[in-house]
Amino acid sequence: MTKLAVIQMSMSDDREKNVIKALSLVEEACSAGAQIVLLPELFEGYYFCQVEREAHFKRAFPIDGHPFISRFQELAKKRSCVLPVSFFERAGQAHYNSLVMIDADGTNLGLYRKSHIPDGPGYEEKYYFNSGDTGFKAFRTRYGTIGAGICWDQWYPECARAMALLGAEILLYPTAIGSEPQETGSVETRDMWQRAMIGHAVSNSCYVAAANRIGTEQVENLSQTFYGSSFISDYTGTKVQEAGTTDEKILISELDLETCRSFRAGMGFFRDRRPELYGPLLTLDGSRQVPPR
Repeated sequence: MTKLAVIQMSMSDDREKNVIKALSLVEEACSAGAQIVLLPELFEGYYFCQVEREAHFKRAFPIDGHPFISRFQELAKKRSCVLPVSFFERAGQAHYNSLVMIDADGTNLGLYRKSHIPDGPGYEEKYYFNSGDTGFKAFRTRYGTIGAGICWDQWYPECARAMALLGAEILLYPTAIGSEPQETGSVETRDMWQRAMIGHAVSNSCYVAAANRIGTEQVENLSQTFYGSSFISDYTGTKVQEAGTTDEKILISELDLETCRSFRAGMGFFRDRRPELYGPLLTLDGSRQVPPR
């Protein structure tokens, strides 16, 4: 059995305080037996993408010599835990919303850059982030093969399916999502958000978990209240752990990966796929039709 922990936390806009808090919560999760620990998206500070300001680019750092990634590598090695760590990356003249997968010996297994970048009131990410160029990843860690998407990625079934096809048996989503600006008239997305990911668990027979932030964050004259509701779903789509909308929480659940593998094979979802018919998925308008073989 593998133990997964999901951390739901609030942030200040002080990077060092947030990093210390995150390290402490990871330590607490590991003391409770966690072997994989998921933190929220961009936990180092406020969700600055509410506004478009050049000054916020100074929050980005290259992965080499990064101000806090090495501290999580040291902790992963000390506690023998796997840590997917979200951060704002600067790479040359490009900027990415990225995640590094740290294995249980502190090794950097590689980088994933967020593929789907939202652009709308309160979530002005296209101003800051280039579209990811890494492709989807499945990281083979000490405790299982993990796929990681970042926030907006979690709405896309193609992302989840690609990671599963690459071998992922656990799908993890660090996220920052909450209230929409009042002028948009948008619906409350919390239940939709959970249902979308639970669908990935069912369709791919994988464990799925999401780590969200909580609290109200004021950026200039705008504010957002993040709705938490972090959760862990098993491979049948059953929520086995869930946090509230306002509480800091560490969720921990045991994952039976061996039973999950047998269940996945038995369901036949991957046996019965018809990739030769999926040509329209490779286009924006669905126009490409690939004839059956």
